[in-house]
Amino acid sequence: MNLSLSGKNALVGGASAGIGRAVAIELAALGAQVTLLARTESALKDTVAALDASHGQRHGYIAADFSDSKTLLEKVSALLAQQTVHILVNNTGGPPGGPIMEASAEAFLAAYHNHLICNQLLAQAVLPGMKAAGYGRIVNIISTSVKEPVDNLGVSNTTRWAVASWAKTWANEVGRFGITVNNVLPGYTRTGRLAEIIEKRASASGQNIEAMEEIFRKQVPALRFAEPEEVAAAVAFLASPAAGYVNGINLPVDGGRTRSL
Repeated sequence: MNLSLSGKNALVGGASAGIGRAVAIELAALGAQVTLLARTESALKDTVAALDASHGQRHGYIAADFSDSKTLLEKVSALLAQQTVHILVNNTGGPPGGPIMEASAEAFLAAYHNHLICNQLLAQAVLPGMKAAGYGRIVNIISTSVKEPVDNLGVSNTTRWAVASWAKTWANEVGRFGITVNNVLPGYTRTGRLAEIIEKRASASGQNIEAMEEIFRKQVPALRFAEPEEVAAAVAFLASPAAGYVNGINLPVDGGRTRSL
């Protein structure tokens, strides 16, 4: 099975922590030259230092905030003037939690901008290079909520569905160019995002954090949370030559928690 990414350039969003960082590390280990994309420059520098460069890669980073899509696109365009991006991993922090009936219009607009609109801008930017190379992989890190909405994540549930439909439409249009577009749906993964959700649920219910963690774990047939590296492994496979005929799918990485097929 050909998992080698030697000679491929990757752009990974949200790469300073959590799943995005784990994805960057895995892609670099398979030979890709990785450009990290996130807001915090100090964390980006730390991640670059952790990347495997044994294949002769020269990794780098872009510090940009997705809320400023104009500057984001300018910085990514400068990168693309220097190199083709063969692998785009769209990933950014999830919207704040809360019931949908309490969500403001501004919350929806911000979430759509940071997830859907920025995904669109980045995909459009890398598309010409992917077409010219005859190789492209766009992998979107979204959520199992595209199959089953998650309680108290109203804005996130809505936005993730929109991204999933967007990705499927892209997959249908670009497959003929040797480009695939797929979604990875993490379940409960040991990240700062999960810790924040558990802390808020515990506070609202009057339980301690350890008890709430156990409630969450019991929802998973595997009886544990995923490690970011386990999600990264799925992303890396979809980015590889081995996955060239896998296109337009939603791949849960959730220990079996999602009950639907």
